[in-house]
Amino acid sequence: MTTQAMASPSFKAFRDGLTVARRNLIKIKRVPDLLVFSTLSPIMFVLLFAYVFGSAINVPGVSYREYLMAGIFTQTVLFGSTLTGYGLADDIQKGIVDRFRSLPMARSALLVGRTTSDLVNNVIVIVVMSVTGLIVGWRIHSSVLEALGGFALLLLFAYAFSWVFAVVGLSVRSPEVVNNASFIFIFPLTFIANTFVGVTDLPGR
Repeated sequence: MTTQAMASPSFKAFRDGLTVARRNLIKIKRVPDLLVFSTLSPIMFVLLFAYVFGSAINVPGVSYREYLMAGIFTQTVLFGSTLTGYGLADDIQKGIVDRFRSLPMARSALLVGRTTSDLVNNVIVIVVMSVTGLIVGWRIHSSVLEALGGFALLLLFAYAFSWVFAVVGLSVRSPEVVNNASFIFIFPLTFIANTFVGVTDLPGR
């Protein structure tokens, strides 16, 4: 890479963003509870719907446990994306963003780093979810490339919503409000869609 390219504003923003992302990942390493509880919640949803509600829900032509996993994957990364808004609001509340502003770093680095670190967190959660799904009976019936493409699309979806919740985090500036605002949006989106039940089984009125 040339010296001119390394000195460009876009490269500087990328480099500073990776530095902020590393800072956020180190925070998860020091506070592992953040990762533990973000993985326990989707596991609980899988076990709850697979073993408690699964016997009462019939999806023609497919095992309900396999039908369930696609919705759980989507719901899980959507919940994981809310960490972006929470983390930004927390940094603003603690004055960390003001410290970043005093440093010679790209202004976009905070957002790039936050969304990137949360994307890595979603990768870890998806791996745990995949193992849980295999245990309850979910299987991949497509080719390896198609499966990787599906996971890539899932991560792209998660990354896009990280930016949505970044706007929320920068707007409300309180971690508690971010949580409340996120759940108001996520729960209707999750339960009105065909995440757990086919749309043909939803009430007509």
